[in-house]
Amino acid sequence: MHLQSLFRRSLSVSALLAAVTASSLALAAEPAQSIVLSLDEAVERALATDPRIEERLHLVNKARALLQRAEGSDDLIFDVNAFVGLTTQVAGGFFEPGTGTPRSDKYEYNGLTSWTSLQFSIIKPLYTFGKIEHFSAAAKGNIAVKKEDVRLQRAETTLDVTRAYYGYLTARDTRYLFEDVEGRLQKSQDLVERWIDEARGDVRQADLYALQSGMAVVRRYHATAESVEAIALAGLKMLVGINRDVALELADSRIRPVDLPLDTLEALQQMALERRPEMSQLAAGLQARRSLVAAHRAGKLPNIYAGIAGMAAHSPKREKLENPYVYDPFNDYGATPLVGVKWNWATGVQAAEVAEANAALAALTARASFAQQGIPFQVAEQFHHVQGHYKAVTELKEGSRAARRWMVSRYVDFEAGFEEAEAVLTAFQGYVLIYSDYLMAVNHYNMHVARLRHVTGDYL
Repeated sequence: MHLQSLFRRSLSVSALLAAVTASSLALAAEPAQSIVLSLDEAVERALATDPRIEERLHLVNKARALLQRAEGSDDLIFDVNAFVGLTTQVAGGFFEPGTGTPRSDKYEYNGLTSWTSLQFSIIKPLYTFGKIEHFSAAAKGNIAVKKEDVRLQRAETTLDVTRAYYGYLTARDTRYLFEDVEGRLQKSQDLVERWIDEARGDVRQADLYALQSGMAVVRRYHATAESVEAIALAGLKMLVGINRDVALELADSRIRPVDLPLDTLEALQQMALERRPEMSQLAAGLQARRSLVAAHRAGKLPNIYAGIAGMAAHSPKREKLENPYVYDPFNDYGATPLVGVKWNWATGVQAAEVAEANAALAALTARASFAQQGIPFQVAEQFHHVQGHYKAVTELKEGSRAARRWMVSRYVDFEAGFEEAEAVLTAFQGYVLIYSDYLMAVNHYNMHVARLRHVTGDYL
């Protein structure tokens, strides 16, 4: 019999459900009820609950924080250090008492006293030779890239749900197929058993054995179909965020081919180049990389700034030195406005940073060039898949109708005693073969239409 090999073909489409059930998506709490969802409603629920989309949104916020950091580099910069410590007591002035000799008792212990100190500076960058502007422009480009990542993940989620939805319908219709065949085989087997009991001369024991062996194969794959259907339903629930205890029903009673897209290949390719997030990402990425190159080049230039710096310190049991040429870190105060120029560079390091940024820019430019060619090819690939599978679905639909008529007529003839059991089994096999191929072809066609929308940016 060919039932085993043909059923493998009819269920091979369900292999995609393994990938679906491997997705790490959270389950949303739902009350105990029955939910009916169409494909569009399932996609909408998934887009609202998919943690992968939420993750991309957080990365957008992270990119915004980088922009805020770059732009904030132009604000006031505060540097404050305050502490309270201990130091030794000192009495007397700069010289030894009664002499003109400088004192030499710095390390002699005369008791302890507190030491309060404050150093501060407030700096406002005036001009950085483009560093802040270039880093800010690069950060804005990064935000644009991360926003397109959100669109890409939404498209991937939509495709995942579509794959799971059609996969479940295919698995369910496969179960229906084997339930139908099993029911007809059971009736045929009951009829042969009755005829054998009645000792009809045109019925042989071999007819019963043939039907029983066929029934065993059908029941085996009927059970497999039920398990695949259950796995498919669990995967779909997980994707749309429905608790496993909630009953889920699909609005579609059967899997049916979607409408054939009528746009020309050239129109679809142009649409993809205009709407695909990758194209926007490349444009934003190129601008960001150019800004980074300019920022690293500006790193060898100074920063001009203005501000105020000062200090204050007090130790109550140390006499204050009033000599203006002697700095006393224990009892002193002062502040001054200032304007300055500050350099901070390492020649080898900054040259390497510029070279790295230039290399990344060149790599991104090459990727953009490839995308201009690769995206139209992706569209063409899916377009031709859609056209070919549409023709296959059309032919298999007519063929499955003819095969069902063949099966039914053989069955009717068998009930009337005009056909042998082997002829009935052959008709059943032919029907299962072509109808399972039809179900698989419809699933593949629908998914290629979905992928065509995906590669043209129609989901976004």
